[in-house]
Amino acid sequence: MISRVTGFVRDILIANFLGAGFLSDVFFVAFKLPNLFRRLFAEGAFNAAFVPLFSSLLEKEGKEKAKQFASEAFSVLATLLLVVVILAEIFMPWAIYIIAPGFDAIEGKIELAAELSRITFPYLFFISLVSLLAGVLNSVGKFAAPAAAPILLNLTLIASLILLSPITETTAHALSIGVFAAGVIQFLWLIYHARRNKIMVRIIKPKFSPHVKLMLKRILPGVIGAGVYQINLLVDTILATIVASGAVSWLYYADRVNQMPLGVVGVAVSTALLPILSRQIRAGTKEEALHSQNRALEFALFFTIPAAMALMTIAVPIVSVLFERGAFGIKETTATSSALTAFAAGLPAYVLIKVFASGFFAREDTATPVRVAGVALVINIVLNLILMIPFGHVGIAAATAISAWSSGLMLAFILKRKGFFKLDNRVRKRMTGIVFSSLIMVLVLKLELYFANEWLGDWLLDTLFIKASVLSVLVFSGMGAFALMALITKAVSINDFKRFRKS
Repeated sequence: MISRVTGFVRDILIANFLGAGFLSDVFFVAFKLPNLFRRLFAEGAFNAAFVPLFSSLLEKEGKEKAKQFASEAFSVLATLLLVVVILAEIFMPWAIYIIAPGFDAIEGKIELAAELSRITFPYLFFISLVSLLAGVLNSVGKFAAPAAAPILLNLTLIASLILLSPITETTAHALSIGVFAAGVIQFLWLIYHARRNKIMVRIIKPKFSPHVKLMLKRILPGVIGAGVYQINLLVDTILATIVASGAVSWLYYADRVNQMPLGVVGVAVSTALLPILSRQIRAGTKEEALHSQNRALEFALFFTIPAAMALMTIAVPIVSVLFERGAFGIKETTATSSALTAFAAGLPAYVLIKVFASGFFAREDTATPVRVAGVALVINIVLNLILMIPFGHVGIAAATAISAWSSGLMLAFILKRKGFFKLDNRVRKRMTGIVFSSLIMVLVLKLELYFANEWLGDWLLDTLFIKASVLSVLVFSGMGAFALMALITKAVSINDFKRFRKS
């Protein structure tokens, strides 16, 4: 949560300094390239392959064997990453032509994007090693330090905006330098905590041991299986550069708001669920594994369904209060809030993918998510091409949401067919209550918006204080209405909050 809050502060400052145009489009592409590789290979595929193997060794052969495997994986990963970074630095201009073909229509945009990407790309090297260390810490039950690492990224970018902007060529250059520095800082942060917990991996000569070979074998299919959402976002970026100048930025800001509940709930659930499921399955306690998956699903739905409905209902006030200042005007607010509404429709699905994918990865099955992701990618691309013509960047966001639902439902169906997942009665009963409570919350929000417009006129054109005050009332009253109805319908109980906290 702290990471998401500091992330919002970061994005508010970026919107103020850069707005949603030439420089912001270029920086977001430069930041997206290493971030995409990081989410696909490091957080997604690497964790999906590494964590179950590390957890299995920890469970069966003890801490020293697990640490040896972690050291081998660390050394091999570092070597491969170094090669990737060097190649990327050499071929960067061509990479920009691939991921941002629309930039070529504006003089100097491709060249600046390549220059900034060369500054940001080494971030991939450090943050991927951060992901390995985070996987080690998570597997031994240490979640706080890895979860806090993104806070350092946000704080570093905020500092670079304030301190470096006056002395660099552009604000986008200052931010790019900040990205590189943040990778180094996060790496040192987890090195410190790994040493502190006496599970520090050693740098050894790269060795393709049987476990490392098995891990690498599983990484490639995991790239697609765990990273379908990120691949969809890459497709969105490519097409957005063609739709309109500023479209990349509109989608970025909208996705950042949508990432708040996704990051807090989805990442937390999947991060905790994967090592737990891995240990339970290795220990042969299948009923406990089913119970864990149902509770993770219940937890995810309880937070994401109302969050999605709220974001769709009050998208304009949220975007206006967060970003509308400086170089970010009313036009940018309208375009961004429309994209947010479309993205939010898929919010529960994004989290379901993380929950259900963990069920496959914990069983060391990376092939099935590949097939599902392949189908979802085709759906996303086809819908993008169809919807972007009449709806522009909003059609791109809507295609991503529909693709996410397709992926999540397919994963659930296959898990159930294999006998690895079954909805228990508690989830069935509570899901109805969650949906009903969310609809009541939407009714409350719409009534409040109506009266706000009646009493205050077009309050979105008023001062930031007035807008923020109205948004605060909307947010807290919406949360209150949902919580009250959830208790009345027994979608949740007071004891559940205590269990959620322990989870």
